[in-house]
Amino acid sequence: MLLTEQGITNRRSKPLSPFNTPCHLSNFKQFLPTDGIMHSIQKKRIEIDGHSINILQAGASSAPPVLLLHGKAFQAETWRDLGTIEKIAAAGLFAIALDLPGYGKSAQAPLSPEVVINETMHTLGIDKAILIAPSMGGKIAMEYTFLHPQKIDGLVLIGPVGVEENRQRLNELPSSTLIIWGENDQISNPSNGVLLHESIPGSKLVIFAGAKHPCYMEQPEFWHETLLNFAKKVTPKI
Repeated sequence: MLLTEQGITNRRSKPLSPFNTPCHLSNFKQFLPTDGIMHSIQKKRIEIDGHSINILQAGASSAPPVLLLHGKAFQAETWRDLGTIEKIAAAGLFAIALDLPGYGKSAQAPLSPEVVINETMHTLGIDKAILIAPSMGGKIAMEYTFLHPQKIDGLVLIGPVGVEENRQRLNELPSSTLIIWGENDQISNPSNGVLLHESIPGSKLVIFAGAKHPCYMEQPEFWHETLLNFAKKVTPKI
């Protein structure tokens, strides 16, 4: 169940989409699954200590779960608009995207990200999951994994912030870690991706050539291909 592939992949192709900002997300709906099946995306609310957390989910709840966090400027709907939720479900996985408190359709609440993730997994009957997290979400995911390594089947970090401040603990992250970075990221320096990769034996680093911080949004087809190839390695049942 561990990713054993080593090395750095550098994507040397033109971006598949010219859209670099959230205002163009609707254009990404062209990236639909190719299995010919439309997978219904359900909206749900999870109650945690009297506070309501919004989630989107798709796929069979008995399938290997994939939990998606979001960056500071985004929300659960970002993953729907990009087509990621649909792609994950079409691959035979259970996709769950959540809005952290104060983002998207989740109101501000005195709940830590750790509590939100734990309670979301508990409510949905999830023991372990692949955790996908860009930027701010990446910092949350790293720090969550330090505390709960037993709950992580795989970790997908996309240009995470907070790498340097967690430098001393990076080697605690699992070998089943996929690190993704935009070559021209001006928010979280690509050197942080190299640091992560060198600190985590067995991890894989993929550089999206020519891409900025939201590289997964700039090159969605390559993002989905990279993600699903990784998921097949850490969840061999799919």
